[in-house]
Amino acid sequence: MTTSRVKLGSQGLEVSKLGFGCTGLSGAYDSPVSDGVGISIINHAFDNGVTFFDTSDIYGAHTNEILVGKIGELKKLVEEGKVKYIGLSEASPDTIRRAHAVHPITALQMEWSLWTRDIESEIVPLCRELGIGIVAYSPLGHGFFGGRGVVEELKDVSYLTNHPRFVGENLEKNKQLFFRLENLAKKHKCTTAQLALAWVLHQGDDVVPIPGTGKIKNLDSNISAVKVKLSDEDMKELTDLLNADDVAGSRIYGGYEHTSWKYANTPPLNL
Repeated sequence: MTTSRVKLGSQGLEVSKLGFGCTGLSGAYDSPVSDGVGISIINHAFDNGVTFFDTSDIYGAHTNEILVGKIGELKKLVEEGKVKYIGLSEASPDTIRRAHAVHPITALQMEWSLWTRDIESEIVPLCRELGIGIVAYSPLGHGFFGGRGVVEELKDVSYLTNHPRFVGENLEKNKQLFFRLENLAKKHKCTTAQLALAWVLHQGDDVVPIPGTGKIKNLDSNISAVKVKLSDEDMKELTDLLNADDVAGSRIYGGYEHTSWKYANTPPLNL
């Protein structure tokens, strides 16, 4: 799912902790409201101190993003100093160019890791052409390169038990990628997670990976990945060793492929 989170305004500390989910305006739970009613509700929330608005291209099949976009506030709020930067997530090249033409986009958040490299041919060059930084989410492959699903069993409550790359034959095939990385990590005297993270860190100064964890020890390990230095030869060896074509399974859950950057163009606004 591609979700855009927009911070608006700066009123009321307590109210600012409360966000507004815009999906209901497009008929997620009932009939959709008219544009006029929807805009009035959003404006009312903003006027009363709500500073967090959540929208997505799959809310109402693009209609929700269009509705929220009719506030026309992002560029204005940057100019007023209420929003400092604007970023996008899982945006198509067309959406990136159109958004950047309205107001410079500072960062684009996309999945990028040793086993998810589809952005390298089109998205990465475009970002560098326009001067947009890249925020790499899931740089450890949802924990796979830390051993999740390989040396660490998936918990029954984990959403990964249904992820295409963590089930059945796909997982068994992907385990071989982990073992390849494990052997190379020994050469660099680091963990598999640190080596995978170092690979993303070495993609350029304009790339910032955002690994997540619920454990302090993993956090410390991730931080230490900055100490892993890779030469151009090391990077080529690592890239060739874990060829993205060898990965089994889609990076996205079945049924949500249409929400990825390859297919999810945000339609033009009809103001």
